[in-house]
Amino acid sequence: MESERATIAALIFIGLIVGANFVMYAIARGATRGDSRWMRALRDSISKPLESRDKSMDELRKKMEELKTKGDGEKSDSSS
Repeated sequence: MESERATIAALIFIGLIVGANFVMYAIARGATRGDSRWMRALRDSISKPLESRDKSMDELRKKMEELKTKGDGEKSDSSS
């Protein structure tokens, strides 16, 4: 009786492992095959915060360049 329960538990455990592997295989196969909307949506949602950060850094970079050119102009005016 006890060995039957252990055998059934082992078979259920093996079945769960095989089932999980099959699901992972199907997900990986679907992601590599064709154009999947959920992968594109995930990629877009991840890249949006990076784009806004890059935009603010570009604005800061432009402001720094303006200040440098303005500072260089004042230095050349004062040295004359």
